[in-house]
Amino acid sequence: MGAAETASRTRNEHLTFRANRDAGRHGWLRLTPAYSHRLVAEALERCGRQRPVVCDPFSGSGTTGLVAAEQGHDAHLVDVNPFLVWFAAAKTRNYRPDELAEVAEVAAHIVRQGPGVDAAELWQPPLHRIERWWRPEELAALKALRYLIDETDLPPPGTDLLLVALCRTLIAVSDAAFDHQSMSFASRDSGGDGAPARTWARWEDDVGAVLAGAATPLPGRVAAHLGDARALEEDLPRCVDVLFTSPPYANRMSYVRELRPYMYWLRYLTEPRDAGELDWTAIGGTWGVATSRVGSWEPTQELPLDGELAEVCERIRDSGGRNAELLARYVHKYTDDMWRHFRSAAGILNPGGRAIYVVGNSSFFGEVVPVQEWYAQLLVEAGFRDVSVTVIRKRNSNRALFEYAVEATRP
Repeated sequence: MGAAETASRTRNEHLTFRANRDAGRHGWLRLTPAYSHRLVAEALERCGRQRPVVCDPFSGSGTTGLVAAEQGHDAHLVDVNPFLVWFAAAKTRNYRPDELAEVAEVAAHIVRQGPGVDAAELWQPPLHRIERWWRPEELAALKALRYLIDETDLPPPGTDLLLVALCRTLIAVSDAAFDHQSMSFASRDSGGDGAPARTWARWEDDVGAVLAGAATPLPGRVAAHLGDARALEEDLPRCVDVLFTSPPYANRMSYVRELRPYMYWLRYLTEPRDAGELDWTAIGGTWGVATSRVGSWEPTQELPLDGELAEVCERIRDSGGRNAELLARYVHKYTDDMWRHFRSAAGILNPGGRAIYVVGNSSFFGEVVPVQEWYAQLLVEAGFRDVSVTVIRKRNSNRALFEYAVEATRP
């Protein structure tokens, strides 16, 4: 292995979500599955087109769209999760100075008024075992904050900024830990009589950070669509020059799981079953009811790599591991869904358009699932050419796991 390849296989954390924390709007929310804005910027800079139209069909937190807008390009973002569509729209919107001044004034009024609000009878999100997330004093402050935001008469763009700050605060004062791919709960020293004051001070700081990011104008335009990556033609015409995205990995990690606190506080979820229903619509989703549905799923189409796929799935079944049959079906369904996506993506890319997928392989019971190789094969079968696979970095979780860029051109 040469020195360059060795370097490319290090963990390269500057290419992960950690690179976004101090990068203006990119750092508004810390979402673990997000990738670095640097990856998008480098890809757009070498695309070779003047003002390309950019698309991200698994847009998540909107990183691709924001980078495109920062460079003066137009972008279309698509996601099945309504919270993420809302967040991406807020993150990539242009805000006038007078709008931001009004938001700052309203926020200051809320901070003055908030500590005096009796939160005992106020609405709180129906999040399961909410006491694990927030101690009583912090929860009371968050309830009062959500109530006062609801009571403002700001236009929606301004309210959105207050809600983004709320999302930042509710995680910062929670007992949830997001220092690895899966969320966990950790004990904290906060609590007691000083907790409400710290919560209000934290939200005030978060409003300031959000407003500072929003003050930077964006020369490009972004449209965020609620839609399905397997049926892109329903939302987009053939107009895309660069498709840059990172689909869910085939690792059975639920993206809804990390998003639940935001989605409950912003009322995108109203009962536990809603999360599973939403995850079932996503590629790779296995939260709640989605798991049982994967267990009974049967393929309805042939895939160009059925032989290789069948062998991997059979070895997973034969492993004897817990839920081996479920995981074999999961891998098959994931690949089936991505095949639908690749054919749909071919329908929205202009001739000569470039598609770039950031994706990681996975492993179940020691059986490596080489999704990067399958992506390359399926892209060829979907009509793409000049397909390449490049290692981006070594991932933390397993010595066999890497992150790749799979690239292809639409003839």
